[in-house]
Amino acid sequence: MRKIMMLAALGAATAITTPALAGSPEGKIQVKVLGTAVLPDGGIDKIKYIDAGLAGTLTDMGVTDVDTRANDNVVPTLAIEYFFSNSISVETICCFTQHHVNGDADLTGTNLVNHVLILPATLTAKFHLDTGGPIKPYVGAGPALFLVFDEKPGSTAKALGVDKVKMSNSLGVALQGGVDIALGDNGFGLSLDAKKYFMKPTAKFYAAGTKVLETKHDLDPWVLSAGVSYRF
Repeated sequence: MRKIMMLAALGAATAITTPALAGSPEGKIQVKVLGTAVLPDGGIDKIKYIDAGLAGTLTDMGVTDVDTRANDNVVPTLAIEYFFSNSISVETICCFTQHHVNGDADLTGTNLVNHVLILPATLTAKFHLDTGGPIKPYVGAGPALFLVFDEKPGSTAKALGVDKVKMSNSLGVALQGGVDIALGDNGFGLSLDAKKYFMKPTAKFYAAGTKVLETKHDLDPWVLSAGVSYRF
């Protein structure tokens, strides 16, 4: 996490301090350094497969209503945006966010998946409303690919014999809305941004090399950001 924050700060500082990149609220490139809250759902959309032995164990435990939830996280984010005109731009973001998945409903209090590291590769096309002043609202949409790394079975999953878990990468869509606020004519500004992702990854649980459970999830996070910008 410290390395990500250092890289984001270095990127912003480089853009701001390079003399050739004179700041302007009408510039072609905008760099944003943001604090971002990632608020996923993570509920089970469908149980695609369950081993008979595991199903019997859950029944014996009195578990009939199975669901999950992913925890929230706050991370630093670097966004880079290119303006084709004052109204049309494209934007991509860079960040990593880490989560764990716990049980819900009859599984409340259980720990199923730990250390799910996600890279939310996102590219949005944005339309900016020119209000004639420093405040410019925008909307956007585009494709997103969630790349998942280093997931591990949680303590409850291990107690049930699970020794490996694999979550799939997921391709989906992001909707976006926000506002840029120019602070004078030197390219500096503030930014508020909200994205809603629609993602349905699958999780596969293995015991001694045999798949015992496969679930499909509504990850569908809200991603809320606020920070500073520099346009040049």
